[in-house]
Amino acid sequence: MPNYDLKQEVTDKYSLRGRVFTKIREDILSGKYKEGDELREIAIGEELGVSRTPVREAFRQLELEGLIQIIPNKGAYVTGITIKDVRDIYMIRSKLEGICASLACEHITEQQLEEMEENIYLAKFHAEKGHFDQMSELDSRFHELLYEACDSKMLEHLLKDFHQYVRRVRKKTLSTTERSLASNAEHQSIMEAIKANDAEAAERLATVHINNAYENMLKNGLKEAYSNE
Repeated sequence: MPNYDLKQEVTDKYSLRGRVFTKIREDILSGKYKEGDELREIAIGEELGVSRTPVREAFRQLELEGLIQIIPNKGAYVTGITIKDVRDIYMIRSKLEGICASLACEHITEQQLEEMEENIYLAKFHAEKGHFDQMSELDSRFHELLYEACDSKMLEHLLKDFHQYVRRVRKKTLSTTERSLASNAEHQSIMEAIKANDAEAAERLATVHINNAYENMLKNGLKEAYSNE
């Protein structure tokens, strides 16, 4: 029996492809599939309860994202996210999140701001209690709120993808009370700048936050999280 049945009553192949793509992508980014692993259409189709067609279509999309390489007459192989990719992603994120925070000063809604405040309050509570799984989820949601608040579909899409690409190492590096509290304090500073409509400060603080996150990753498990074990 497949352990992740994706069969649907609907016949929209694009919707089905999207579901298959999302599942395989999550398995690559979570580390279930390692760099160099071969992805077999038949085996994945059986696992997900679908035909080979949506799997093949998902493979093409994954190749466009650089997560797999399709070698003609040989197969599809995981390239995944490397340490260099993480470094590049954080370099790009530091610039884009700064722009995002700056734009949020103009476009954030009262509802988004209220959710940010609640997020920061809850994150502080869970960080102090050592509830790091909850802290990781709240951290992700804060950044999603920031991306949504910039009111730019293009920027939001890019940043959400980048955030997903490094989620494995993000979770690991938020697993200490010290960093969790420091990260949440940085979130609060960004929010306060946005609340004050200080675009320059919001941009600077968001950039510093991403740079701090990357520096912390270097100290706490970046190589271990992305080692090919």
